[in-house]
Amino acid sequence: MLTVSGLSAGYGSFQALFGVSLEVRAGEAVAVIGPNGAGKTTLLRAISKLIEPSAGEITMEGTRLNERPAHEVISLGIAHVPENRRLFPRLTVEENLRMGAFSSRQKFPERLRFVYSLFPRLQERRTQLAGTLSGGEQQMCAIARALMSGPKLLLLDEPSAGLAPVVVQSIFALVKRICAEGYTVLIVEQNVQQVLKVADRAYLLETGRIRSSGAAATLAASGEIQRSYLGL
Repeated sequence: MLTVSGLSAGYGSFQALFGVSLEVRAGEAVAVIGPNGAGKTTLLRAISKLIEPSAGEITMEGTRLNERPAHEVISLGIAHVPENRRLFPRLTVEENLRMGAFSSRQKFPERLRFVYSLFPRLQERRTQLAGTLSGGEQQMCAIARALMSGPKLLLLDEPSAGLAPVVVQSIFALVKRICAEGYTVLIVEQNVQQVLKVADRAYLLETGRIRSSGAAATLAASGEIQRSYLGL
């Protein structure tokens, strides 16, 4: 579904990614793990065209994304849940969800029923201002807003960031359920132990370069990952 080949990107004179290559097949949950500052967020921002790569190629189902603006990337079926959620705090939960469906408004009622079935707490809070939700509820709202566009590929950027441990467990349970619904997911995450439990495959990104990749269970069992990221 998604192919990234030799991708380099950064911000001005600062280069964050160096020749990164990866792929995501339909129906997979693929994780990109690594320390803070490894370039994980930059990778997702380049895929969704929030920044323009300096080299390499990105294709979605065979369509080259390099020259396309961000709004066209959405129409090709990619939805991005950014780090720190980026909700509209002065809009209600349901108004935020309506914004997620702006490119396919005729399907709003159908998709709203679906996301409320996934996130019943959001239905309870549908008239509440998004800025007054708890951190976990805001993360649910951000993921639900992305699902409102009917994506083929869901990009999740650090969904557990800033959340209490008990809430982190519930967020990863929701990610697992989304994968079970048939969505293809690319998730970047510092919580290596949790994300490798829900992913099929994973890539280790360090200092802007892919250092290793393989089945999530294989990486979780590797000595390097256990020493560096799992504290074992």
